[in-house]
Amino acid sequence: MISILQTHQLLELNSNENSLGMSDAAKQAIVNTLDIGFRYPDDQRAALIHRIANINGVTEANVSLGNGSSENIRTVVQMLNNKALTTGRSFQVVVPHPTFAYAELYATLLGIPVVKVELTAESYDLDFQNLQKVANDFDGISLFYLCNPNNPTATITDTAKFKAWVASAPDNHYFLLDEAYSEYVTDPSFESGVEWVRVGLSDNLIVVRTFSKLCALAGMRVGYAIANLHMTSAIEAFVSIDNTNLSGAVAALATLDDKEYLDLSLRTTIQSRQMVEAVLDELGLRYLPSQANFIFHEIKGDVTTYIDRMREHGIVVGRAFPPIQGFNRLTLGTPEEMTVFIKALKSFREQGWV
Repeated sequence: MISILQTHQLLELNSNENSLGMSDAAKQAIVNTLDIGFRYPDDQRAALIHRIANINGVTEANVSLGNGSSENIRTVVQMLNNKALTTGRSFQVVVPHPTFAYAELYATLLGIPVVKVELTAESYDLDFQNLQKVANDFDGISLFYLCNPNNPTATITDTAKFKAWVASAPDNHYFLLDEAYSEYVTDPSFESGVEWVRVGLSDNLIVVRTFSKLCALAGMRVGYAIANLHMTSAIEAFVSIDNTNLSGAVAALATLDDKEYLDLSLRTTIQSRQMVEAVLDELGLRYLPSQANFIFHEIKGDVTTYIDRMREHGIVVGRAFPPIQGFNRLTLGTPEEMTVFIKALKSFREQGWV
């Protein structure tokens, strides 16, 4: 089969990366610091913590930098596992199903039981009642790992219900809120967990964020956690020493200063989202309301076959996310990339594949 693309390079729309690429300011910041690459980045790391604290309205002591937010997720799992071991309690991780898999991955490696609670039927929202039941039936420490917006659905959770649930949780229930895609949210009802940390909604709340998405620094591995002072101190004990590299720190700082780039990054994603939504509407394919840089849409067929056919056309789309059937997760690349995808999808309709 002849690929729609005229090159041998695959169009990667599967990992929720930012195809716009790093800002020029970030690239230049890296070049400008190559001559001090032999120094430890203590000053740059401190500057980044200071900037993150200011942006989020918290103190520097509330911030824990990570080698990507994946490290922040790991430190929370390890911290609570250690707490359980030292206090003679059991520990479990409770996750919606499907969701981003890193909390489950780290827990499994440590022999920690992971309980998956399926999303609600049709709306694919968090099932608050069953999530809470799993923790209520467990005599020990429970960690809820919750993405908002969720991955792979790209949807946000009802703020009022979410906030009330966190506020009323007992002392042995902890919440790890992954807000990797929060900067893409345009729904005015959304409220970040960072605000909940600021007002002291719960002592058992940790929010993690990343520079991988809107800032397009996935390869630089920079993320952070925000929590109250006691919680931040506890998770810092499990952070790798000197975990922030010089290039990542200066690139993150430069990107935060580049408002023009950040505006373009958000505007480009929204444009691509609207392009894909329009063609899905045209083809009568259902999609969930995206508040992220990807969209979860219906294909009306076998997901594996769809993925294979897209690859044959030079396009890599998201993997299957059981137990949800007949849907695919598509990363929203640049408008030019979406034009290629739309052409392929329309050809699939012509052949009766979607």
